[in-house]
Amino acid sequence: MTMTRRRVLFIFPFSSLGGGGGAQRVPSTLLRHLDHQRYEFHLALLQAKRGEGDDIPPGVAVHNLEYSRVRYGLLGLVKLIYKVKPDVVFSNICHMNLALLLVRPLFPRNTRVLIGESTTLSAYLKQATHRPKIWSTLYRLLYKRADKITCLSDAIKNDLAAHFAVPLEKLIRIYNPMDWEMVRASSQLGDNPFAGEGLNLVAAGRFVREKGIDLLLNAMPDVLASFPKARLTLLGDGPLEEELKQQVQELGIRENVIFAGLKQNPWPYFKHADLIVVPSRLDGLPYVAVEALAVGTPMVATDCPGGIRELTDESKWIVLAPPEDPKALAEGIVTRLKEPKSNLEPSVQLSKFDLQEAVNEYDRLLGGGLALAAK
Repeated sequence: MTMTRRRVLFIFPFSSLGGGGGAQRVPSTLLRHLDHQRYEFHLALLQAKRGEGDDIPPGVAVHNLEYSRVRYGLLGLVKLIYKVKPDVVFSNICHMNLALLLVRPLFPRNTRVLIGESTTLSAYLKQATHRPKIWSTLYRLLYKRADKITCLSDAIKNDLAAHFAVPLEKLIRIYNPMDWEMVRASSQLGDNPFAGEGLNLVAAGRFVREKGIDLLLNAMPDVLASFPKARLTLLGDGPLEEELKQQVQELGIRENVIFAGLKQNPWPYFKHADLIVVPSRLDGLPYVAVEALAVGTPMVATDCPGGIRELTDESKWIVLAPPEDPKALAEGIVTRLKEPKSNLEPSVQLSKFDLQEAVNEYDRLLGGGLALAAK
């Protein structure tokens, strides 16, 4: 007897699944690990053709819509949904979620919509958007149209219920799927990327205000007062890169800060670093922090809005500093660097971030666990 496969359409606003943060890796991870005998997978890339490093497995139908902006592609997306006739449409980037839910009333009646939220939305709208009250109203009106919303952390789940009136029964916390074996194996590839004397700090992420790289740079002079040969390696890119390089010049720390760019395999840097620093102003649950635990590198992070405290139960290697406070961040870094890495004992209780557990949760939802929401 031939089993009818459920048809799932992943909607992604960018030109590629490669690189980026944790939210950008979720579609690629699920496409690799969900059962292709149970599902017929389609992937819509709204803004351009797929790029290198997408890691899209064979058998996934890729639809390149090639619109310059998400808003220009909404009618084309509706046409694609009528053409593909998916059982489930899935998006996990917040502005794409909003656009998708805006046009949901135009979808075929039995199309389920699953979205994922990866940031503490109330804090994000206050810190990173103009007219946050208008945006909050839009999210409050539209997010209820989703059948289910996966939340990267309990903090995000609680935020959506408290500030956006999303019914709790629509919210499910699923930590980002983490392929521990792949991360640890990749961290062993190649030589130690650091050379010379001194302790090595690493921060990774997109160069945007929310990630707080400017706060870390402002903390570095105080770190260097205690550890003059310390070096900070920044992995990533983004719109603030030139501004951050100028800040390095003004602080007089050019010899101690390295802009290493976006790395396809950042994990050797994580493994060989003396310390990972996560200086975010807000972060749903820093993927870098979980990866640091995977390779056994201690960490200092800001206690910002989001799920960072959900990691502190997993490892005593994490030191939390107040957000928006470079002095306190520097103190946390110096305190941790004074304790040799070899003297620390990492926790191995990381089962709640297990790849297969997350994949099983998504399998349950995509396989029929979505109740049809009212339009």
